[in-house]
Parts: sequence; C-alpha cells; structure tokens
Amino acid sequence: MKRIGVIIILVVIVIFMAGTGYFLYNQNEEAPVTYKTESPERRDIVQKTVATGSVVPRKEVDIKPQVSGIISKLFVEAGDEVKRGDLVASIEIIPDMVNLNNAENRLRRARIMLENAKREYERNEPLLKEGVIADASFREIELSYLNAQEELAAAQDNLDLIKKGTTSRSGANTNTNVRATIPGMVLDVPVEEGNSVIEANTFNEGTSIAVVADMTEMIFEGKVDESEVGKLRTGMDLLLTIGAIETETFDAVLEHIAPKGVEENGAIQFEIRAAVKLREGQFIRANYSANADVVLDLREQVLSISEALLQFSGDSTFVEVQTGNQQYEKRVVKTGLSDGIFVEVLEGVGPEDKIKNPNPVVEE
Repeated sequence: MKRIGVIIILVVIVIFMAGTGYFLYNQNEEAPVTYKTESPERRDIVQKTVATGSVVPRKEVDIKPQVSGIISKLFVEAGDEVKRGDLVASIEIIPDMVNLNNAENRLRRARIMLENAKREYERNEPLLKEGVIADASFREIELSYLNAQEELAAAQDNLDLIKKGTTSRSGANTNTNVRATIPGMVLDVPVEEGNSVIEANTFNEGTSIAVVADMTEMIFEGKVDESEVGKLRTGMDLLLTIGAIETETFDAVLEHIAPKGVEENGAIQFEIRAAVKLREGQFIRANYSANADVVLDLREQVLSISEALLQFSGDSTFVEVQTGNQQYEKRVVKTGLSDGIFVEVLEGVGPEDKIKNPNPVVEE
C-alpha cells in the first residue's frame, strides 16, 4: 500500500510540473504582430491659427451730462433703439449756493447801473435836440445806456443758467436735457432716477447716463501669439465661432494688426481687429466671447496622408509601402503643407499605395 501511495504522489508531481511548464511556455511565446495600412487620399489641407477675443460694436458711446445735478426723469432703458437727438434723460440742477448768491448780486448791480444810465440818457436827450450838448458827448451817454441793458440781460441769463440750466433767450435749447449723440441701441443705463450725476470736465470724466452703440456694425477684437502674427496680413478671411451661438458661424475680414505686442502670462500677444460680416437677420450681442479661425495657408484637394504614417531618420522623411502580405519597403517622401493631422505629399507615393501604420496591432 505504501508503494502505491508513493507512485500516486510521483504522478501528481509530474502532472503539476508538466502543467507549470506548459503555462510558462505560453507566457513566453510572443503574440503575432500585424500592421494596418492606409492609402493616400485627396483632401483640403488648411493651416490655421485660433485667436480668442470678443465681438463688440465698432461705435459705442457713453452719453454724459453737460451739467451736474440729479436725474429727474429717464426716457430709455437697455434694449431700446434711439436716433441721434432723442431724449435720454432730464436733469434737475441743484445750484451751488455761493455761485447763486454771486449771480443774484450781479443782477442787482446791473439793475442799479441800468437805472442810472437810463436817467442820464433821458436827461441829455432833450439837450441834444436843443443843441446844448455835442453829438459826440451824447453818443457816449447812449453807449453807456446800451451797455447797461446788455449787462442786465447777461446777469439775468447767468442767474437762470445757475438755477435752471437754461435761459429765456435760448428757447427750447437746454443742457438739462441729455440727448443721444449717435443712432443705435441702448446697451446699458447704469443710473436711476434720483441719482446724482457730474458733468464731464478737465478733472472728471463725468457720469455715464447711458451707453449707446450701433449694433449693425460689429468687430472682433482678439489676440494672437507672436509666433503666428508674422503670418497674418490685413484682408485675410476669418471664421468666427461664438460660444453662445452654437448653430451659426460668422465671416469676418482682418483689418488691423497691432504694431506692438503686450506681455500676457509670459507670452507676447498682438491685438487684431476684424470686421464682422452680418447677414440679413443676424444679431450678435455686445461682448460675446468668440474664437476666430485665421486661415494661414490652404491647399485644395491635394494628395495627403496622416502624419502618424511618417517616419524619420536623420534628415530623411519616409514611409513604408506594402509589397506583400505583411511585407514593406521604405520609400522617401517629400511633404508639403500640414494641418497638424494630415500632411500634403508632393513626391514618393501615389493614391494606389498602401502605407504601413508604424503602430502594430497585437493579436491576443
């Protein structure tokens, strides 16, 4: 019985060792390697760069008041269309007390001077008719009378301007009414009725009452890297894509390239500007972010292959062309324009050739 047990144990050991050897043999055996092939095709090769920026109106104007005061009435809101001269807001003037007091004093002095000049004029007018005084002397008295009249009118106008912002002689013209200076759409009204506003002057740019822009003439403003700016020229076509409008693209024409770059995040960027061509019925809101594809070069329907098929050795560029079943020969090629995915082939292969993809397909 012991002998039989030993034999069984030996048989089990032999079987185990045989199975282990078979497993290790399969692990060490290399799986068969094959390669796929691709044929050259004719396609358009477009080399382009992308500029990021935004679409803004070409004409955008801040409407500012000509006098300081408080907004008594607003006549527009964002989204309204206005024409040049349309009323935007009216302003109630809060006069400065010092200036008001000086103006009232000037008016009182002007009235006193006019009364005195009038008495002199009325006293000497009969004397002139009687020949008692010379004509030249009377003319001086008359001139003083006329000057006094004008001074009174000027003093009255000055007081009216300080108190009301207009004069009786100016009629309907008043600088308390703020009007649109260009036709277009009201983009923003950053103030409300009752807000104080300041007129534009040498020391202050003034309070913006409304922002008006011509939304029929839009431009793209973006920036390109210094490595690409040398390939750009005015008149080039751009294709705009706007993130907020996924279903449409917009054509544009490059019209300006900044002569000086600015540093941003360690890179030199150059500003570009392009005129957007709006088709009938198209509308773009101001300050939409956009990307512009700038076509740097174009080859139409040229023989091309995937760049992944190219291999390099020193200064030579070659591909491997199939000659038989999984058999290939090296062939030097001359390439042209590339878009980063496909490259134009000028010499070396034809449409009928099958080119090896260097990345093998491993069969498991």
